[in-house]
Amino acid sequence: MAAKQFNLMTEWRLDAPVERVWPLLTSIEEWPLWWRAVNQVERLKAGDANGLGSIHRITWKTALPYQLTFDTRMTRIEPMSIMEGQASGGLDGRGLWTLRPEGERTHVRYDWNVEVTKPWMKILAPILRPVFAWNHNVVMGWGEEDIRSRLAAAG
Repeated sequence: MAAKQFNLMTEWRLDAPVERVWPLLTSIEEWPLWWRAVNQVERLKAGDANGLGSIHRITWKTALPYQLTFDTRMTRIEPMSIMEGQASGGLDGRGLWTLRPEGERTHVRYDWNVEVTKPWMKILAPILRPVFAWNHNVVMGWGEEDIRSRLAAAG
């Protein structure tokens, strides 16, 4: 694996059925309402009825002292199970959300396979790889906490 490439995986097990989790994850423009790491989402292009082909510019705050902005184009959507997007800009690569029912619960897996693009990140990636991975895990941990709170509040 090249020093500037990251292959990260996150799993969440949520106490809600897929039918409640899916709309929260696919309503990307609403992420800032519940996910503390998402500062802003701007829809650049509408997709089809399921969101396929849509493009969003997402600005993230992180546990480290920087923000990250990149565009995500939805390249694959299989309702209630898969949402895949291609990132470009501050990071280039692919993100894949996979949802699987586990009775009344939902197993969520997120695979994030990206390359850093900012010159300072490229230079420091070999040294700061563990820090960048930790930062990603913190952001995803916030997402898990925040989606749990959102699901609990919605009852």
